[in-house]
Amino acid sequence: MKARGAIRTFPAAIAIIRTIANCLKQTSSASAKQVRINPLQKMEEPENNHKINRRKFLGAGVRASVLLGLGGVAALVLKQSVAGNLVWQLDPAKCVQCGRCATSCVLTPSAVKCVHVYAMCGYCDLCGGYFKPETKTLTTAAENQLCPTSALKRKFIEDPFFEYTVDEPLCIGCGKCVKGCGAFGNGSLQLQVRHNRCVNCNQCSIARNCPADAYSRVPASKPYLLRQVGDEKNLTAKTPRR
Repeated sequence: MKARGAIRTFPAAIAIIRTIANCLKQTSSASAKQVRINPLQKMEEPENNHKINRRKFLGAGVRASVLLGLGGVAALVLKQSVAGNLVWQLDPAKCVQCGRCATSCVLTPSAVKCVHVYAMCGYCDLCGGYFKPETKTLTTAAENQLCPTSALKRKFIEDPFFEYTVDEPLCIGCGKCVKGCGAFGNGSLQLQVRHNRCVNCNQCSIARNCPADAYSRVPASKPYLLRQVGDEKNLTAKTPRR
């Protein structure tokens, strides 16, 4: 219905454009006629005619702008509605944690975030996604953390278990924690496009620059591709924030 509404506005806009053209033509003809009849005639009368024609011209122009604007908005809504059936997502099984998700996105910070699949997590004391490989003391000191923005939070549960959560507003999607978790852990940290941030570009700039061809369009009804997990129940419990 939106598409039909947008299409109906265009004939009306064309009619108004024709009216504008006729106004201009009549203005030009009236001016020429006044000059031919009496070259010495005062200019007050032509000026009045010009004022009337100018008023018609401006009024018609405003109406045309409004109609064309409404048509453009309707077309945009239709386009977004159609495009909304598919969204961009990356496959963690193909991801090589190259870091381009953080630098190639049109948004800053990136729409790509680390998510934690808790069903796969070992709740390790020595977490490869949290600590730098050369860490000697397992403390939360900034110099020990692998994440450059301290987006991964560590919380003691009970000996020897620790829980790790992602503070998404701090996450830049660099994938360093994902790489560490995959190398020394169970791979429970994974990168995903978060659709509360993604603007769903027609041509995703990250997908164009992905060396592993990990990006594809997926149904909006199932927007996440989590490795070894069949649904979204194991995503971070906190509601993602922009």
